[in-house]
Amino acid sequence: MSIENILTPNAPTPAGHYSQATVHNGVVYVAGQLPIDPVTGEKLHGSIEAQTERTLRNVEAILHAANSDLSHILKMTVYVADISQWGAVNAVYARLMGEHKPARAIVPVKELHYGFLIEIEAIAAVNS
Repeated sequence: MSIENILTPNAPTPAGHYSQATVHNGVVYVAGQLPIDPVTGEKLHGSIEAQTERTLRNVEAILHAANSDLSHILKMTVYVADISQWGAVNAVYARLMGEHKPARAIVPVKELHYGFLIEIEAIAAVNS
C-alpha cells in the first residue's frame, strides 16, 4: 500500500500533525484549508468572498502539487460559520469551478479556527 503525502509551498504549511493532502490509488484527499496566504502567512479576515477565493486557491495549489486540479474534484465539503452568507460563497465557488459540479456538502458550524468564516476540504482524482 503506497500513500504519498503532499506538501507544497504554494499552500499554507500545516499547523498541526497532518499533511496538506495524501494520495492513494489515484485519489487525492485534501485536508481542510483556510483563507491563509501561503506566501506571507497572513490570515485573511476580510469578506466571505475574499476568504472563499483564497481558500479555494489553496485547495487548487495542493491539487496541482498532487497532479490534479479543480476539474478533477469528486467531492467537496464546505464549512461555513454563517450560513446566511451561503449565496456569496456559492457565487465565488461557481465562478472558480466553472462548469464542473462535483458532489458537495455544505456544513454550517458555530465557529472556525482563528475566527475564519470558511474551511474547505476536497477529494479529487489524479490526472491520468
